[in-house]
Amino acid sequence: MNDDITDEEVLATVARLGRDFPYFAEHCLKIRTKSGAIKPLVLNDAQRLINSRLEEQRERTGRVRALILKARQQGASTLIGARYYWRAAFGVGQRVAVMTHEQDSTDALFEMVRRYHELMPDGLRHDTEAASAKELRFAGIDSGYIVATAGNKAAGRGRTIQLFHGSEVASWPNAEEHMAGLGQTVPDLPGTEIILESTAKGLGNLWHQMCMRAIAGQGDYQLIFVPWFLESGYRRPVPPDFVPTAEEAEYQALHRLDIEQMAFRRAKIEGDFVGDTGRWAEEYPATPEEAFQAAKRDTFLAMGDVIAARRHVFGAPPAGPLVVGVDPARFGDDRTALCWRKGRSVLRMQARQGLDTMQVAGLVAMIIKSDKPRRVFVDVIGIGAGVVDRLWELGYREQVVAVNVAERADDPDRWRNKRAEVWGRLRDWLRDKPVSIPDHDALAQDLMQPGYTYSSSGQTTLESKDDIRKRGAPSPDLGDALALTFAELISEQEPPDARGVGNILPDSIGY
Repeated sequence: MNDDITDEEVLATVARLGRDFPYFAEHCLKIRTKSGAIKPLVLNDAQRLINSRLEEQRERTGRVRALILKARQQGASTLIGARYYWRAAFGVGQRVAVMTHEQDSTDALFEMVRRYHELMPDGLRHDTEAASAKELRFAGIDSGYIVATAGNKAAGRGRTIQLFHGSEVASWPNAEEHMAGLGQTVPDLPGTEIILESTAKGLGNLWHQMCMRAIAGQGDYQLIFVPWFLESGYRRPVPPDFVPTAEEAEYQALHRLDIEQMAFRRAKIEGDFVGDTGRWAEEYPATPEEAFQAAKRDTFLAMGDVIAARRHVFGAPPAGPLVVGVDPARFGDDRTALCWRKGRSVLRMQARQGLDTMQVAGLVAMIIKSDKPRRVFVDVIGIGAGVVDRLWELGYREQVVAVNVAERADDPDRWRNKRAEVWGRLRDWLRDKPVSIPDHDALAQDLMQPGYTYSSSGQTTLESKDDIRKRGAPSPDLGDALALTFAELISEQEPPDARGVGNILPDSIGY
C-alpha cells in the first residue's frame, strides 16, 4: 500500500471491493486473454449485461436462478467464476461448485479460478487450507471451491452448496440426474445462486426445455440471452470486393449491424462452418429463436418477418378497429393468453395461469367494458365454450365470437382447418411490412414454435399443440391468441366510440 494513503481510505477501498463486483474484478482479478497476455478483468459488454441481470434478480428476489443462452467465447464462464470467487472471498461459509460437461473444460475453469487467487493483491488474498486439482478452500472463513464433471452421475451430491455454476449444460450427459439433485445441493434460501450457461444444442433436450420455460415465465429461472454481436471483438476488416448478398443485407438491417460485423459473419460461415448458416446460427445466435430453431425444422412463420415486426415502431397511433384474441387455458402449463390488435399494430399481450372459466369470462367482460373492442375472438375448444356461453349470457353476443379452430376452414382447398387458416392470415400480415408486435422473447418464441406439413390433397396443416409439447416446447398460447385476431376479416372503419387499451388487472403479466 502507498504510505500516503490513510487508514480510512484503505478501509473505504476494501469496503467498495466487497460491495462493487465490477470494481473488484478490475482492480483485483487477472485473466489470460485470447492472445495469451495477463491483464485485469475489465468486464466486456456481454459480461456487463449478464451481471446487471443477475444483480437485478438478486435485488428483486434475494437469490439468483439464471440460464445464460449465449454465443461462443463471450466470457460468461469467466464472469461467473469471477463473481463466485468474489462472493467466496468476501463471505463466510460460501461454498462454490462448478460443473462442466468434460474434464478438459473443468480443468480450464479451475485453472482460471486458481489464477484469480494466486494473482490477488497482497493483503487481500486469503490463505488456503486445501488446494488440489479439485478443491480450493480458504482458511478461517469456511469458503471455497469444488469442481466436478457431469459424466459422473453422483458428482456434487452429498454436499451443501451456496453458489453453483453449470457450464455447457446442453452437453451434460446426465443432465436430468444432476438437475434433480440441485434442489438438495443448493438450498432455496436468500443469497444462494444457481447460474447455468450453454450454447444451444438442438431441440427437446433438458437445456432447451428449461430455456423455453424461462422465456414463457414459468418457474424460478430467468433467461439471459447474449447475442453474438454484443461481443465487440466479433468484427473483421472488410475485403475490398465485399458486397453483401440479399440475405446478408436483410440480416444486417434486422439486427442493425455494421459492415465489419457482417464481414466477420461471412468469414465464419464460409470457414468454420463450411457454408452452413444453420450451424453458424446455433453457435452464434442473434435471437433465442435462432439459437434453437435454425436449420432444425421448417417453421410456419419466417424468423425474419417476426424480427422485423419486433423492431418496427410506428410513429403515429395505430388506425383501425380494436380486436382481441383470447386463447383460454385448458390444463397444465397452458396459459390463458390475450392479444389486443389494432390494424397493423399489436398493442398488448397478456398471459395468465390458473384462471377458471368464470375468471376468464370476468376478465374478458372487463376488457369489453373498458376498451370497447369491435370483436373478441375466443377459442371454444376446452374451457372456451363455457367462457363464450357466460359472456353471451352477460349480453356480449355482438362483440364475442366463438371460434372453433378445429372446424373447417373458410378456404378448405388451402387449409386443413381453421387454426391453420388464421395462422396463415397472420403470416400474410407479417409479410406485408411494416407491422409491429411487442419486442418480447415470449411472444417471438411462441410465434416460431409451430411447424407445418401438407396433407395428401395439398392442404397446409399446422403442427398441433400436443406435438409441440411432445418435443419439449411450451404451448404457443400467445401466438394462438394473436392468430385468433384474424378469425374474421372485418371492416377497417373504426366506430366513433372506440377507445385506447386500458390497464387490465394490475397483477397480470403483460408483454
